[in-house]
Amino acid sequence: MKGPVAVVLMLLLNRQLVTARVLKQTEPRNYDYTMYHPLTEIMAWMRKIETENPEIVSTITYGTSYENRDITLLKIGLNSTENKKAIWMDCGIHAREWISPAFCQYFVKEILHTYKTDAKVEEMLKNLDFYVTPVLNVDGYTYTWKDNTTRQWRKNRSPGTGSCIGTDLNRNYDFLWGTIGVSTDSCSIIYPGPKANSENETRAVVNFVGARSKDILCFLTIHSFSQMILFPYGHPNIKDPNYDELTELVNTAAKAIKAVHGMNYTVGSVTETIYPTGGLSMDWARFIGIPYSFAFELRDKGEHGFKLPEDQIQPTCEEAYEGARSIITYVHDKTFHSSAVSVRATLWTALLASWLTSTALL
Repeated sequence: MKGPVAVVLMLLLNRQLVTARVLKQTEPRNYDYTMYHPLTEIMAWMRKIETENPEIVSTITYGTSYENRDITLLKIGLNSTENKKAIWMDCGIHAREWISPAFCQYFVKEILHTYKTDAKVEEMLKNLDFYVTPVLNVDGYTYTWKDNTTRQWRKNRSPGTGSCIGTDLNRNYDFLWGTIGVSTDSCSIIYPGPKANSENETRAVVNFVGARSKDILCFLTIHSFSQMILFPYGHPNIKDPNYDELTELVNTAAKAIKAVHGMNYTVGSVTETIYPTGGLSMDWARFIGIPYSFAFELRDKGEHGFKLPEDQIQPTCEEAYEGARSIITYVHDKTFHSSAVSVRATLWTALLASWLTSTALL
């Protein structure tokens, strides 16, 4: 067949092939968890996950970015007449860390696929709600998909008050903001913003988590790269009173990770393991009274960095899932299978606030 008719048929066929690819990537039942997805596909996946699991999943839009994109989470948990405790998890706070949103999606997939056959997961979903934000930095993440020149973008996309665009959202929280490990140069990748909680994305988390701080047992924020599990604090003069417990907990999680594919994860407090830093979301969460707060730094250790190949998505998510599950299970069991009431977190928050005020660090 030749001529205009053949051309039209070829165009229609090409259009059908493109449409089929898009439908495959936005359909959770056929969703490819071994590849990276742009924000539009992730948002479509979230809507479909909710539609296909109405008895356990709902979406909550809890903020709007500078560029007017919705900041949305998945609330996952079995219905209960009682006020439930919760686990927080956010991914994609730094735009270029694509493996982070991929992990949040994998985490959701795993708990939804296993809770009917895994008694422990079912029990945790009865007692806990999971708040999972696959992409927190929605503007920055979208920008990294623009072209190769934007792929390494880290910050959000607000203009701020300096000569360059963007604030490092993980330096913008109102705990020891701007005191250490930041730059006042707005062009720096660790620019903390013009003031604490200045960014839409930060305020969205602060408002949502802050209103539920008495119920949230564990705060997990997922990053890459360097293969680490970190706990507070980022200030060298502050040590968590539960330091020994947290150290044991992250060591156990690291062992769970290594058992999957043999990967080694370094563990410890932020100051001891990486570098002193102020304004961290993890430290802020701990300060407001959430007893367990951690940051995961996923693969790798620098060979590929932020451009982790897609063939490493699945093994990375498999091992990190076991590490996260180890922590969540511990937190759950301590809460629901222990007669001890954790009052140390509340007491520590009050003592720490008093100390910070007296030393003029706030």
